[in-house]
Amino acid sequence: MIWAAFKLSLLVVSVSTIAVALVGTAVAFALAKRQFAGKELCDAVVTLPMVLPPTVTGYYLIVLLGKNGLLGRYIYHFTGWTPAFTWEGAAIAAGVMAFPLMVKSARAALESIDARYETVSYSLGKGELETFFRITLPLALRGILAGIVLSFARALGEFGATLMVAGNIPGRTQTMPLAIFEAFLSGEDRQAQTLALILTLTSIVTIYLTNVLTRPPKST
Repeated sequence: MIWAAFKLSLLVVSVSTIAVALVGTAVAFALAKRQFAGKELCDAVVTLPMVLPPTVTGYYLIVLLGKNGLLGRYIYHFTGWTPAFTWEGAAIAAGVMAFPLMVKSARAALESIDARYETVSYSLGKGELETFFRITLPLALRGILAGIVLSFARALGEFGATLMVAGNIPGRTQTMPLAIFEAFLSGEDRQAQTLALILTLTSIVTIYLTNVLTRPPKST
């Protein structure tokens, strides 16, 4: 049970973290560098999973992506697949819960960049894409990496939304937090303690890495 939950958690967290890193950085860039109608509303929607109970977020995901959901019905109609009660659904739930941390961290890093560097790049004839990869991204990299680390940890510890969307099916959707819950209910204290210890150590490492990445570089 421990090994199966561990392997599944790594799969779910890896997929969700990669997706969150890519999409979250793009959204953070838009919020940090663009002015558009509804910008604050967009920021509020992005932040919602941080303040809503995870079960509520999971419920909204079911309403949206379930077999009979607003989008899920069309996905199922054309593909015959639904994310409900699958590891992919667990990855979606974990990613949604981790998404605000990625966006907040990346946005703060992007907004801290002195705009003059980008202006100079544009004045030298560099395009927006080249400027982003050669100027903006390197300057904001530490904050973006911190967001990725935090997102990884948040996805690894996700429980409520995952339970709502993917259920708790051993070997299929049972991640480590769900395995701890089941082990506790069934009186398997040794398994619960082992899994809890793994998550605790991971959280300590995550906090340490985040502190290192967000610490201002020492001046020479």
